[in-house]
Amino acid sequence: MAKETLNNIKLGIFISSGLLILIVSLYLVGRNQNFFGSNFYVRCRFSNINGLIAGNNVRFSGIQAGTVNQIQVIDDTTIEVTLLIDKKMKPYIHQNTYATIGNDGLMGNKVINLTPNMVPAPEIVDGGLLYNKKKPYTDEMMETLSNTNNNVEVLSRKLISTVEQINNSHALWSILNDTTIPKNLNVSLSNIKEATVRINDMSAVITDIAKDIRDGKGAAGSLVADEKVANDMKQAVAHINNAAQESEVMVARIDSIVKQVQQDINNGHGTAHALLKDTMLVSRLNNSMSNIEKGTAAFNKDMEALQHNFLTRGYFKKEAKKNKKAMKE
Repeated sequence: MAKETLNNIKLGIFISSGLLILIVSLYLVGRNQNFFGSNFYVRCRFSNINGLIAGNNVRFSGIQAGTVNQIQVIDDTTIEVTLLIDKKMKPYIHQNTYATIGNDGLMGNKVINLTPNMVPAPEIVDGGLLYNKKKPYTDEMMETLSNTNNNVEVLSRKLISTVEQINNSHALWSILNDTTIPKNLNVSLSNIKEATVRINDMSAVITDIAKDIRDGKGAAGSLVADEKVANDMKQAVAHINNAAQESEVMVARIDSIVKQVQQDINNGHGTAHALLKDTMLVSRLNNSMSNIEKGTAAFNKDMEALQHNFLTRGYFKKEAKKNKKAMKE
């Protein structure tokens, strides 16, 4: 009886051990851990793991390479994820390999994707740290899509409002229905073409003139290219400047004389005042001129009388003949 009980106990221990081993094996298999294989650890850090948990898959270029072993919070902006990688993949994983968090399918579990870098780098070491490359997560994509939908809705409303305003605009439709507008536009375009042709012709003429000037042709070219003409122009300008300076001096002198005369007239002194203001002097000058005229008339009569006098008549005849001869010569 005791022996049978002992056998039952041994059987129970054996079954329990088998069940425990089976449960542990199933757990390890469920977490995709290579229990019997050779593995190594690598680390990568993220600011947001977006629902990643231990046991999620790790893939290298789409190939199953390992699992997520541990997740540890370093600080408020850094989360370190430890990956358990199959050692057979170690020769292909380098220190500049990128680690990104993605989805296993559209709505599946999270997965870490390891992407090789085209730039050569040393092979990753056990416990080495990989670069991370942030990708847009599903939540962020949905949020962006929601914002885009809202913007599209706003744009649609504004577009509908604009179309309604266009439909209700009688002025716009009257313009669109006006058949004379195309004709006027054609005429305007024709005028613009003609103006363009004229402008081109004028530009060509101006270009030719400028070329002639550069080549020293024509009056303008002579002025620009001929040094003698340029020197003459400089001398002429210098003479003009001198004349202007002399004119300024003369004007200043005349102005001084005028001021002096004006001062003499106002003060009652000088010849100008006597000529302009002294009435007695004017009367005397008039009398003197009258006496001179009378004396001249009497002198003329005396000379005429002398010409007819028998004593001096011969002298005047000889003088007359000399004057005629001199005029002929």
